[in-house]
Amino acid sequence: MSEPDVALVTGGGTGIGRACSLALHRSGRAVAISYRRSSDDAEATVAEIEAGGGRAVAVAADVTDDAAVRDLVAEVRERLGPVAVLVNNAGATVPLPLDDLDGATDEVWQQMIAINLMAPWYCARAAAVDLRAAADGCVVNIGSIAGLSGNGSSLPYAVSKAALGGLTRSLARALAPVRVNEVAPGLVLTRWWAGHEDRGRELAASALLDRETTPEDVAAAVLGLVESRAITGQTVVVDGGQTL
Repeated sequence: MSEPDVALVTGGGTGIGRACSLALHRSGRAVAISYRRSSDDAEATVAEIEAGGGRAVAVAADVTDDAAVRDLVAEVRERLGPVAVLVNNAGATVPLPLDDLDGATDEVWQQMIAINLMAPWYCARAAAVDLRAAADGCVVNIGSIAGLSGNGSSLPYAVSKAALGGLTRSLARALAPVRVNEVAPGLVLTRWWAGHEDRGRELAASALLDRETTPEDVAAAVLGLVESRAITGQTVVVDGGQTL
């Protein structure tokens, strides 16, 4: 009996990442969850997967550090097996009014580029050998509609997510036949909205489908791309019609 494919989900213990981890487990894959601070959440997600009969590990890693990412992939390979599916979910924002140009300091820019662009690059590069050796290696980057519209929680955030879209398409060429795609969620009430849930629900209500987009909605799109063998270099928007 062959071993299940291994999926690595960065930031896989909370929010959208957790939903992706559970969806990949239910599809029959072993799941490695990387985390930086949310150790309790990552371990709880691992426990839930194991309780469901799956295999999972949680690994602490700063995915903005190239050497740490290489160590992460090596540890996943040792504990579960080579990475066949990579979900680059870890991300961050620094909320700023879009027109606050002075607030968009070099430090904010560097932080946004490091986590939203360089981390997915480091992860894809570190896992490239495994992905190419897999029967159907694939990468799914978690972007944002901010990268498509230019609007969002801050200008550096929107630009970093736009750059992630470019990375997705270039990696689809560079890693082929490994498939590389992007899911761009709209407003999802994760912990980023803690304390502002009412405002989030108000904004979500303006979407055409008149319902909140959930982490599970995003995870379903991720799993669809993982299992759709003829799709690469594409961005799938999951926003309930928010941007139409």
